Amino acid sequence: MSKVTKEQYKFALARVEALLPLVDDNTPANDNNSVELSVMSDIVIAYEKEHYPIEKPTTAELIELYLEEKGMTQKQLAAEIGISPSRVNDYIAGRSEPTLKIARLLCRILNIPPALMLGF
Repeated sequence: MSKVTKEQYKFALARVEALLPLVDDNTPANDNNSVELSVMSDIVIAYEKEHYPIEKPTTAELIELYLEEKGMTQKQLAAEIGISPSRVNDYIAGRSEPTLKIARLLCRILNIPPALMLGF
């Protein structure tokens, strides 16, 4: 697919919005609305991938997010890892990066997928 222009993107986005109420899981794949929705969605996705890429979360954001998800405090995490609460705060504030050993413990304790922690 060639580069999608802003005008094409806006048109496709409007068509997607108009078609969504007309297509559901029971609509045949060869139905005109279903086919058009698929094509318009591909145009929207192509444009958004190029113009609005999703950044990978930082180590700091990952720690903060998974801490919240687990319902743990920085102090509890620090005690479990065996480091000072101020060190955990340094990681969350982005002032320092955890060592590989600490990153491994963070992944295990907070259930962070290691690939995420490594930025993949």
